[in-house]
Amino acid sequence: MEINIVGPGNMGRAIATRALAGGHGVCLVHPDVEPARALTEELKQQFPDGQSDWAASVEAADVTVLALPYDAALQVARSAAAALAGQVLVDICNPIDFSTMDARVTPPDSSAAEEIQQIVGTDVKVVKAFNTTFAGLLATGEGHSFPLDVLIAGDDSAAKDKIAELVRSSAMRPLDVGPLRRAQELEAMGFLHIAIQQPLQLNWHSSIKILP
Repeated sequence: MEINIVGPGNMGRAIATRALAGGHGVCLVHPDVEPARALTEELKQQFPDGQSDWAASVEAADVTVLALPYDAALQVARSAAAALAGQVLVDICNPIDFSTMDARVTPPDSSAAEEIQQIVGTDVKVVKAFNTTFAGLLATGEGHSFPLDVLIAGDDSAAKDKIAELVRSSAMRPLDVGPLRRAQELEAMGFLHIAIQQPLQLNWHSSIKILP
C-alpha cells in the first residue's frame, strides 16, 4: 500500500517505521518540508530498500494517517478533504486537555474520529487506530516480548481490512472493536492509559493487551 503519514513527530516516525518494515511505501507530509525531509532521510538509511518520500501536502494514496494532536487533525481534515477523497483516513489522536491532563475535550456523545468523519464526508472512510499505543513500543512493534495489539474501529469493513493488513504486515495484532462510534471508548481508554503513566511510574513503556 501507499501510505501518507501527516506529522513527522514521534508517532509519525513510529508508524512510518512499522509501515516500511511491513513492505509499504511511505510519504511523510508536513507543510514545513524540513522535518519531513529529515525524517525521510533517516528512514532511507534504516530501510535502504524501502520506498519513502516527503511532501508538503496530502497526495493520492491508499491510506492517510493523521499522526497529529486533536486540533491539528481537525484542521488537516478541513483543508485536505478534497485530496483525501477515496482514501482510508486513520485518526490516531487522543483529544485530551493537555493543560490539565484531566479531561477529554470532545463532546460526551462523540469522538475525534467521528468529528473528522463529519468534516471529510462519506467519500473518505475514517478509521480509529493506534491511539492506545505509545511511540516507543510502536517503533518496535512489540511490548514486553508480545506483539502490540492495535485496536481498530470504523464503519467501513474494507477500510478496516486495509488497516488490519497494515498492522498484520508490521508484525502486530489487529483487533476490530466495532463501528466508528466505538472510537469514543477507544479515546477514553487512550486517556486512561496516558493518565496512569505517572502514578504507576510506567514511563510510557506500557501497552494494552487483550488476552483470550
